[in-house]
Amino acid sequence: MTRRILITTWASLGIAVFLSSCGDGGGGSSETGDQPNRIAYITNGVADFWTIAEAGANKAAEDVGAEAMVLMPSSLTDQKQMMEDVITRGVDGVAVSPINSENQTDMLNEVAAATLLATHDSDAPESDRLVYIGMDNYTAGRMCGELVKEALPDGGEVAILVGRMEQDNARQRRQGVIDELLDRSDDASRFDPAGKPIKGDKYTVLTTLTDGFDMAKAKANAEDALSRYPDIDAMVGLFAYNPPAILQALEQAGKLNTIKVIGFDEQAETLAAIQAGTVHGTVVQNPYMYGYKSVELLNAIANGDNSVIPENKILHIDGRQIRKDNVDEFWADLKEKTGKP
Repeated sequence: MTRRILITTWASLGIAVFLSSCGDGGGGSSETGDQPNRIAYITNGVADFWTIAEAGANKAAEDVGAEAMVLMPSSLTDQKQMMEDVITRGVDGVAVSPINSENQTDMLNEVAAATLLATHDSDAPESDRLVYIGMDNYTAGRMCGELVKEALPDGGEVAILVGRMEQDNARQRRQGVIDELLDRSDDASRFDPAGKPIKGDKYTVLTTLTDGFDMAKAKANAEDALSRYPDIDAMVGLFAYNPPAILQALEQAGKLNTIKVIGFDEQAETLAAIQAGTVHGTVVQNPYMYGYKSVELLNAIANGDNSVIPENKILHIDGRQIRKDNVDEFWADLKEKTGKP
């Protein structure tokens, strides 16, 4: 069995254990001494990024006296089944990162009608979710574009690699990169089709390649970009696993340190490559706080405290640019939070 199948199987078994241990029906308030609130935290895939979020969710559950279950789906169908399973048994809250927000609106609204719903990492603004917890992905994309400009101050040709364009966060990150490179004004609603090169005065975005959250495909896309565009100057990976896949392709092609790499998220391979100088920099989110705040807020709302919901229903957790001058400090803090050596 592959790692992805193992995770999915474990998650299915975990749902049953999590829910059966709590019984049917809604949970009680953890503040009144009744049954702890049960919060399901559902990711949009299987990745080390979500392992960091899981640590945050578990710590919040410990701190507030709730019960948290972190579920990592391998597909859109898998995620839908997980949402159906947890609401059938009456959890007190669900935090989910939608894989395809536009096509999942009806399903998300079913969840919101049955329990408390929050989105995290990737939003579904047209749904009935109570709050979105995560970064402003368009702004983060522009931050990523700034790193490209640092790496290529005289301009150049760039390829973007990302998991799924259906996700709200992926679309906004990509658009932020493009708008920054073309020196456009801020407009998170803008969308440049991916079918042809996008040219500015100094920078050209040659292509956007998607992999469907398939790690092997991510590497193949990087290899394809190198083959199709032999004069490419930089590659931008917008999902956590994309920069490591790019690095593997560059190493095999003998082009490490020749083509600039700009990343997104805090994958260990990416941070190590920043230390080594083979990645210029990365824009990091804070998945630990995504997990922590999702459980903390849903638990508070379940206890009747709606004051924790921001007026605009968005709890932004700012991103950061990580370069060689601050990667050591950042990574040390990350290891401390997650308990990883």
